[in-house]
Amino acid sequence: MKTKRIVITGGPGSGKTALINYLEKEGYAVMHEISRDVTLEAQRQGIEQLFLENPILFSQKLLEGRLRQFHEGKNCAAPILFYDRGMPDVTAYMDYVDSHYPKNFADTCIAHSYDEIFVLPPWEEIYEQDNERYESFEQAEKIFQFLKNGYQRYGYQIHEVPVGSIQDRAQFIIATIKEMTT
Repeated sequence: MKTKRIVITGGPGSGKTALINYLEKEGYAVMHEISRDVTLEAQRQGIEQLFLENPILFSQKLLEGRLRQFHEGKNCAAPILFYDRGMPDVTAYMDYVDSHYPKNFADTCIAHSYDEIFVLPPWEEIYEQDNERYESFEQAEKIFQFLKNGYQRYGYQIHEVPVGSIQDRAQFIIATIKEMTT
């Protein structure tokens, strides 16, 4: 049986990580977000916001890390593998900041495809800024649109996850996946 690769994405502060953590506690296989790791590593090297200071380098590191996760997913024996963000997030963010990026970014996204994409909309009630999340809520709303457009540009059908409890969101995703496979 082939593992279904499922991306959960959305703008900053939309509840992705909490949802991924919940799914993991429920026994699902997951690949965690790596952008905070990239940001924290740059901060240890004295670069406060690598994405703002060198968006190409930051994005290259993210793309490489997400590609590594994609390849690691080939070893997953579980029927479903959830990713906290996918490779097309990289180009969507670059489009958001209106920055040119190398052709290989898009080529990588095209060559490595996921099975389903779930996007979480902005949710002001749970949105919080912190040291690694510097975007305002209004910026998070714009990023959400760029993410949807970015995935659609690569030919994906987007499933928008309704705002609600973590359990309700997880149930929506699992039910949608089951519908797609029956």
